[in-house]
Amino acid sequence: MADLEYAKQGLAGVLTPQANTTAEPEFAILFPPGMAMLTARLTSPKDTMMERLVDYTERIGVTLDQFANAPLRAAAFACTGASYLIGREKEAEICDQIDQSRGYPLVTAARAVTQSLTALGAKTIGLVSPYPDTLTKASIAYWQSAGFDVGQVAAASGDGADFHPIYGLSAESGAQALQSLADSKLDAIVMLGTGMPTLRPVLDAANWNGPPVTSSMISLAWRTALFMDGTEPSAQNIGAWCRGEGWGGRLAAHGF
Repeated sequence: MADLEYAKQGLAGVLTPQANTTAEPEFAILFPPGMAMLTARLTSPKDTMMERLVDYTERIGVTLDQFANAPLRAAAFACTGASYLIGREKEAEICDQIDQSRGYPLVTAARAVTQSLTALGAKTIGLVSPYPDTLTKASIAYWQSAGFDVGQVAAASGDGADFHPIYGLSAESGAQALQSLADSKLDAIVMLGTGMPTLRPVLDAANWNGPPVTSSMISLAWRTALFMDGTEPSAQNIGAWCRGEGWGGRLAAHGF
């Protein structure tokens, strides 16, 4: 398959945390030809990261208002951590309300990951986490509530920038953590978060002997594209995304 042209010509709204420097460049690579995006920043005056994550969900209507009457066909919520803290039930309520009131689906990163793991038939999963311990534990609880057994967790750390402990992480730090799970008896591995670069590590693992690897960003772009094209999730289409079909060439063209 030369490219993944699931999405016909259309416009997606992207909601990304205010200091995230990774999501937009990765979406630009992941989204197939014919997909364009507008970006709105998730902002909050709260003091701590955990408080800001929850506040993003409470202010989501105001954030979406930034798009005004732009003809969006879907909106991608590129903030996995917020879903862990509010839980799956509240997350579903928000998505349903947006769909009904705005006329387009809100695709959260966490729900997209859940759907990608389900399409892969995964039961026991491994996590590569860029988070502090408290948020990692919240993520484990979220995946367990979705019916997955979290077999192993590998922490990505060691090179965070001064401005943010997650957004300063490099692809190399994630790749090292991912490699530590290569020989594990897992059905799939997820590289968590939309702030740590994951495209190169996932692409490098496409033909390894370990389990299939996805990430919050890859799953979110995949599910958003499928919504826009009216295509249902399947093992075939998520497998193609995990192997970098289509976007792998664009990654190389960007020099990564």
